[in-house]
Amino acid sequence: MNSKGTSSKLTKFFKVLGPGLVTGASDDDPSGIATYSQAGAKFGLTTLWVALITFPLMAAIQEMCARIGIVTSVGLTTTLKKHYSRFLLYLMLIFSVPAIVLNIGADIAGMGAVANLLLPSVSPIIFSVAFTLLLLVMIIYLPYQKMVAVLKYLCLSLLLYIAVPFFTHPDWWQVARRTFIPTIHFNKDFIEILVALLGTTISPYLFFWQVTMEAKDVQSSRQLFLARRRILKNEEDHTVAHAKEKNFMSLLIKKMQLDVNLGMLLSNLVMFFIILATGTALFGHGISQIDTVEQAAKALQPVAGDASYLVFTVGVIGTGLLAIPVLSGSLSYIVSETFGWKGDLDKKFFQAKSFYIVIIISLLLGLMINYWGLSPIKALFYTAILYGLTSPLLIGIVLHIANNKKIMKTHTNSRLSNGLGFATLIVMTAAAVALIWLQF
Repeated sequence: MNSKGTSSKLTKFFKVLGPGLVTGASDDDPSGIATYSQAGAKFGLTTLWVALITFPLMAAIQEMCARIGIVTSVGLTTTLKKHYSRFLLYLMLIFSVPAIVLNIGADIAGMGAVANLLLPSVSPIIFSVAFTLLLLVMIIYLPYQKMVAVLKYLCLSLLLYIAVPFFTHPDWWQVARRTFIPTIHFNKDFIEILVALLGTTISPYLFFWQVTMEAKDVQSSRQLFLARRRILKNEEDHTVAHAKEKNFMSLLIKKMQLDVNLGMLLSNLVMFFIILATGTALFGHGISQIDTVEQAAKALQPVAGDASYLVFTVGVIGTGLLAIPVLSGSLSYIVSETFGWKGDLDKKFFQAKSFYIVIIISLLLGLMINYWGLSPIKALFYTAILYGLTSPLLIGIVLHIANNKKIMKTHTNSRLSNGLGFATLIVMTAAAVALIWLQF
């Protein structure tokens, strides 16, 4: 009886989770895993403390984005179009679109490469093509609610990474020390990896996805709420109806905050445990040069055993299947809302051809990038630069919207949200300046 009750509670709890969980989990894509692996291999446990910093910063910005989606019921691009300069909108478009396509390309290549490790007789190119086709079928033919259900269960693949360090036998005292006592080395390599970790965790495409998904969720919830109100309208006066709607919005925001906080916690736990695993198994055994996820997986096998190797490689494929729909969906929402094209993931292909054509083109370009002479590592490098340049601008805009009473009404930022938001703006601006400075 108790086990059934616990199972039912867990099922209900999991159903409450949605956009925040998917957003946080999709942040740990194959290219992000490559970055975390590089940090662990090159600097051991020295960067573990970064996860403690990025969690509250990520949670604050994504909570603002989610609240904007709930209050406005439209995507971030639409809000930008209505309330801000077209110059800002097109500047964001110029930097965001290439960065997302490069990110998709790096992820497809990473998935193909690790699948080849599991089945060496099949070329990575064939795996990359197969994954691209699978993703296209999943995105185009699965209705939005079913796709969200699939994405939520793919989030479970991230839990595999939490298991990996236990195969590598870390010194837990050193882990605690490196986590709670920050260490910074003022040299190019260390600053570069710090910037990369910040860029891969606080990524602009996540802002657009979070706003849009919350807007879609609130539209569905509001329709149910209004339907109930219409049934009861003869029994309610205006004051009671207004109070009920206000209470409804407050409940949605509370549910969203739980969802976002858990999603960002999962994202940062995965970053922490991958740095821990690679920092213990690779750095601790003199392996410091890791450029790709397949190199990290190969290096783990002789040091940490076949179990950790298998968990790591399967996790990369799972996270790729989770992240690429979010990347391509974000891109299509940005482009479609900018040019006023109708369509979203709820529609069938013939109802939203332009929307789905953008997704198809983004995946095919991502697939082809790797066969045009641009390596996944270079793709990641250029992605980091483009994200680094757009993040401060978009964080500034999100802060402005979240404090704008004309847009947000009574749901503007609290002092805590503003404090964390401005801290994120300062940190990401410093990271962008450092990134540019390091190149010259």
